[in-house]
Amino acid sequence: MKLLFDLFPVILFFVAFKFFGIYVATAAAIGATIAQVGWVLVRGRKVSNMQWASLVIILFFGGATLLLRDETFIKWKPTVLYWLAGSLFLGGLALRKNLVKAVMSEGITMPEPAWTRLCVAWGIFFLFKGTLNLWVAYTFDTDTWVNFKLFGGMGLMFAFVIAQAFWIAKYLPDEEPKRDPAAATDTPKP
Repeated sequence: MKLLFDLFPVILFFVAFKFFGIYVATAAAIGATIAQVGWVLVRGRKVSNMQWASLVIILFFGGATLLLRDETFIKWKPTVLYWLAGSLFLGGLALRKNLVKAVMSEGITMPEPAWTRLCVAWGIFFLFKGTLNLWVAYTFDTDTWVNFKLFGGMGLMFAFVIAQAFWIAKYLPDEEPKRDPAAATDTPKP
């Protein structure tokens, strides 16, 4: 459910684009992001820094798209968000703050170098994803870019998260062997 909530603006952008074009889709994405943050606030929950950043970026780039009637701005929006995320992950390490460990360390125990590698991987992944978005935006037509934004972006994220899960699994402890109840009754009593 949280995944659908997080993807709500992107899905609405995609659907609105298919029926009404880029400008209606941009307005829909702005409205959906405002509604998303508003819903979190109304429920008394904390709006994450990434949600605030996403709101500011969509207001700026989406607003510029609508005011100037230039779709270039909305095409830059994902790249700016991804580059910001990548820079935060890598910049945090330079300041001795591992943002991936801060979010994921509850319940997962890994050596410090493994947390560092994981944070670097997230940083590079987001920088790559932002660059790839620009390449698609400037190489293909807008329809292809919108398809990539939803399906390509989500596909890359799922593939990265699955690869990360396999990588983290080698650091997780093996399950304790189940005790044989018959063996427990055979234990001599003192």
